[in-house]
Amino acid sequence: MKAREFWLLFAPSLVVMAGLLVIPLIRTIQWSFESVRYGTPGTFVGLDNYVNALTDERFGRAALFTVTVTLISTLLIVGLGYMVATGMNKLSISRPVVLGLLLISYVLPQLVGAVAYSWLFDDNFGGVVNQILGFFIPGIDVLWFTDPVANAILVISNTVWNLLPFSMLIILAGLQGVPGELREASTIDGANGFQTHLHVIIPTIRGVLGFVTLITIMDVVRLFDTLIPLSPQAAAIGNESIMLYVYSVAFANGAQQLGLGSAINVLTIILILIMLIPFIRGVFKEAKAAVR
Repeated sequence: MKAREFWLLFAPSLVVMAGLLVIPLIRTIQWSFESVRYGTPGTFVGLDNYVNALTDERFGRAALFTVTVTLISTLLIVGLGYMVATGMNKLSISRPVVLGLLLISYVLPQLVGAVAYSWLFDDNFGGVVNQILGFFIPGIDVLWFTDPVANAILVISNTVWNLLPFSMLIILAGLQGVPGELREASTIDGANGFQTHLHVIIPTIRGVLGFVTLITIMDVVRLFDTLIPLSPQAAAIGNESIMLYVYSVAFANGAQQLGLGSAINVLTIILILIMLIPFIRGVFKEAKAAVR
């Protein structure tokens, strides 16, 4: 493809990306240095918004909760996704049916899925999980919506339930690209199943695993609407995500601190980039190796 044809085809996408991503990002950075309210021009305040955000205990708790949920959820999603994909890769005739069932949680709107998921832990709607726990541990009463630790477990489990199908599907595609000769060679060399996965299969699909990890981190950090049914007292118990905190600062209950909200968004972007650096480097290394 000639350079002229490339730019002719790429130009519309570039314009749309600039309009929907670059311009809002520039405006967000600009507002982060201003005191801005709806319908009025901003007033330059320097680094005040960043100082206010970094010295706010509520933001610190939100950042800690978001990072904790992100790290634990990502580890579980990638690990379980690999195991489920490995099992799926061994299926033949029943694979489409099983795959369709597993994808239900992913294709559901996140808020709808979170509401339905919360009913499993809410006695007002049957509380199936509570009934099962009560059967094995009589008298147990887990405060899923008010206890910080129990609520964090609830949020993490819902996140894994929602994003696991995507991880499994991408890893399954990667597993299908692993040459059968490599598996046979490892078996001939005396490697058991665990050693084959650890030293042969995982290194072969390292790029796929890095991509899945990268996408999962970005998805979990944006945790927002699912907390409405899963953690209705998020701010009170310290289980507020960064995105929910931004919403409460800039939009909820008549709040108009757009400058502070923009500063928190910029800090969140920096946090995401820090978390993604190892995986971005890994993806680039895989791309360079493939080119060579």
